Amino acid sequence: MTLRTVRLTLLPLQVSHAEEMAAVLSDPALHGFIGGAPYSPEELRTRYVRLVAGSPDPAVSWCNWVIRLDDAGCLTGTVQATVSGGVAEIAWVVGTAWQRRGIATEAARGLVGWLRAEGVRTVVAHVHPDHAASAAVAGAAGLAPTDQWHDGELRWQSTTS
Repeated sequence: MTLRTVRLTLLPLQVSHAEEMAAVLSDPALHGFIGGAPYSPEELRTRYVRLVAGSPDPAVSWCNWVIRLDDAGCLTGTVQATVSGGVAEIAWVVGTAWQRRGIATEAARGLVGWLRAEGVRTVVAHVHPDHAASAAVAGAAGLAPTDQWHDGELRWQSTTS
């Protein structure tokens, strides 16, 4: 499902996005908090094949979008949700060249709004404690920090009744 916000279109991930997204995500600085290194176009294509195929567990949905900045007509990042029951774990990444423009915040808010409309009651994100920008995105998307940790990252959460 395509999602729209004021400035963005969240397009369902396709394998054909790999080449453009490899360029968008090519800055090693993006991996400062999560580790690893940028994927080559071929590596990203292989990853996208797996993601587009969906979760092998029928009780889990993998929802992945690329973020298109409409006025520029280009891809700028990704948002994703792993949904199981009434819980969604979300994540976002915006290429370095597109940061500090509110793109991640707008995309995350759009994603959380869609999840709520789909009946998801609990939304979770894991944020590195030193990553102030991601913490700001999580907060703007309606999540609040908890006292729970997972792999060195703080759990942020929002639950509706």
